[in-house]
Amino acid sequence: MKDSVIGIDVGGTKVAAGLVDARGEIHARSRTPMFANDAARGLAAVRSAIAELQRCAGTFDAPQAIGICAPGPLNPISGMIINPPNLPGWHNFPLGEELRRIYPGAVVRIDNDANAAALAEAKWGAGRGYRNVFYATIGTGIGTGIVFDGKIYHGRTGSAAEGGHIGVDPNGPLCACGKRGCIEVLASGPAIARRARQKLQDNRKSILLESAGGNLQAVTSEMVTKAYAAGDAVAKAVLAETLDLLAYWLGNIVDLLEPDVIVIGGGVSTMLAPFLEEIRERWRGATLNPYPLQIPVVLAHYKEDAGIAGAAALCDTRGTTDGT
Repeated sequence: MKDSVIGIDVGGTKVAAGLVDARGEIHARSRTPMFANDAARGLAAVRSAIAELQRCAGTFDAPQAIGICAPGPLNPISGMIINPPNLPGWHNFPLGEELRRIYPGAVVRIDNDANAAALAEAKWGAGRGYRNVFYATIGTGIGTGIVFDGKIYHGRTGSAAEGGHIGVDPNGPLCACGKRGCIEVLASGPAIARRARQKLQDNRKSILLESAGGNLQAVTSEMVTKAYAAGDAVAKAVLAETLDLLAYWLGNIVDLLEPDVIVIGGGVSTMLAPFLEEIRERWRGATLNPYPLQIPVVLAHYKEDAGIAGAAALCDTRGTTDGT
């Protein structure tokens, strides 16, 4: 399809690809297993996803533009994958160089998944029309991206915008990143479930425990959502704490960046959807900014396709990132 680009979302278990047009619409998709422990097979999986996408779209011309979002840390300028925990086979792997060798003449852009998704939301999604966008994807972890004037903010080395690892409690649980009390370890999906399990140890008369078949370890954040809707006291307490934590964290973001809009995506966003205004109300006392309620908090447009759209946005010629 003319003027469309290939967007590729690389994860620890799969490679998803899509053909994305200049309006951010996805017209064809493909999916193939990823081989996280083997660099050569992992690269072959990317090639396979591209070939399958071309077959589905009925086009076999050489790709003109390929955008890839992958787990970090990575270097968005060189396209070097540095040391992502769930892609051990790609540590210090020159993905950008390899793809330019395989597809000569193609524009290749690489960035981490949250940065790419932030750019897609700014260009085509819930952040469209806003100058400065802060994006957070809340799921198994919390990833963030910052877009200023249509460009991803990378910082000095490409390692900026790790907002999910901003500490909000120095005495809190240890995060996988090595810090204590990161918002990720306190308000991500697994953190919500963990806090519910802790409360159930003292209050076992709960719909939550019934939903889990009496097994504390089986409690999930999705169960918390359903129990809250049914009026469960434990679920209400867990959700109230989560909203407080997110409001405090986002209040810090407002003080630091004062974005024009905050966009929330990821699996936990479904749980948070009815409470976005409540999060804003809880900014009172959580931010120095005198105008916090002028900053909207909205749900992301792209959901499971955030990676594909984000990768394609990296190659959109109407705007550029500060990478090459």
